[in-house]
Amino acid sequence: MIQVAQIIFILSVLVILHEFGHYLTAKMFKVRVEKFYLFMDAGFSLVKKKIGDTEWGIGWLPIGGYVKLSGMIDESLDTEQMSGEPQPWEFRSKPAWQRLIIMLGGIIVNIILAWFIFTVLYATVGQKFIATEKIQENGLAFGEVGQKAGFRNGDKILAVDGKFQPSFNRMTLDVLLGDKVTVERKGFQEDVILTDEMKGEIISKEGKEFVGPRFSNTVIDSVVPKSLADQAGLKKGDKIKAINGNGFTFYDEFKDSISKHKNDSISLSVVRGVETIELKAKVGPDGKLGFVNKPIDKLDYEVNNQLTLGQAIPAAVNESWALLVYNVKQFKLILRPKTEAYKHVQSPIGIARRLPDTWDWEFIWNFTALFSIGLAFMNLLPIPGLDGGHALFTIAEMITGRKLSDKAMGHVQTAGMILLLSLMALTFGKDIYQLIMDKLL
Repeated sequence: MIQVAQIIFILSVLVILHEFGHYLTAKMFKVRVEKFYLFMDAGFSLVKKKIGDTEWGIGWLPIGGYVKLSGMIDESLDTEQMSGEPQPWEFRSKPAWQRLIIMLGGIIVNIILAWFIFTVLYATVGQKFIATEKIQENGLAFGEVGQKAGFRNGDKILAVDGKFQPSFNRMTLDVLLGDKVTVERKGFQEDVILTDEMKGEIISKEGKEFVGPRFSNTVIDSVVPKSLADQAGLKKGDKIKAINGNGFTFYDEFKDSISKHKNDSISLSVVRGVETIELKAKVGPDGKLGFVNKPIDKLDYEVNNQLTLGQAIPAAVNESWALLVYNVKQFKLILRPKTEAYKHVQSPIGIARRLPDTWDWEFIWNFTALFSIGLAFMNLLPIPGLDGGHALFTIAEMITGRKLSDKAMGHVQTAGMILLLSLMALTFGKDIYQLIMDKLL
């Protein structure tokens, strides 16, 4: 329930402020706002109250929100209002440059919101990120798919497309969005070229978890009940030092070693307390024993830059711009069919499942800022039904001096809404199906 509460809170903040951007600019140019709704009120609304010319309300369907402007064909597809003569308070009677500003008002507010949140966070709790240099001091460990793509355990990533990324989380994303990854391997530099097919396999099977820090301790954090590890007598806190008398330094070496003994018996040298004991274990057909290794403490790799307000403002602007660029890159990746990245687009349901199950204000505001930039980018797309679609037609009108007829605009808007609703149905349906299957399995 906490995850649901978090996503509803985040969406509410973003939708209200986005629509307020349209509302504020409309009022600035004396356009009448007929409705201002949080969420969609298809058929009925949960709450509504008319104040002046505007009906304020909350819809029952949490997939966005809208403001309805007089004299505009929008999500409501109301064309009847366009039959009469244009009135001074109507959207259609305003100059093209004013209509463009109104259409971009929500996007502008989303960008300003992200900039403001990052500024406050950087000036208070600091600018935090997992440092690439720190986390790969011992090199990196790669999953099976990552190694298949050409990486090797112990590699250090020096650059992606010629650029070093100091933030580790962003660096893993750069690898999936870039073309050439330069690594240091055993003292030499080598290039790893990722094809779209290989990126697709990484995204579908391992995601950003395809790479992680290479840590030395093989310490048992928990043992799966009735597993082969449980049957062998392994316990929480045990440190595994050797397999069949052969020692190892890193946890990935341990995993590689036992994977060579599938369905076989092995001897484990285990440090328990102050003594070393020998245990016999059977390795499963998947090359695993059935225990969870102690996770790393990411705070060991975290950098926290304490910034003054004067430093925080430009840093927040840079971060907002960087996130916008990442949205563009990720969209381009989605449009490349061989990566199959389009299969992993998530609805609010899928996003909510990724949120922490504890209420953390710092995380929530960080996520809100990130999501705000994503919402701004999405609305910039030149798709009828989105702000970017309206803006595109308005810009075309400003260039050509010719305005699309109300009838044609109605058809375009209808086609855009059908496309958007279809995409939403697919993403919601996929995430609901996955939620049900996870509960059943």
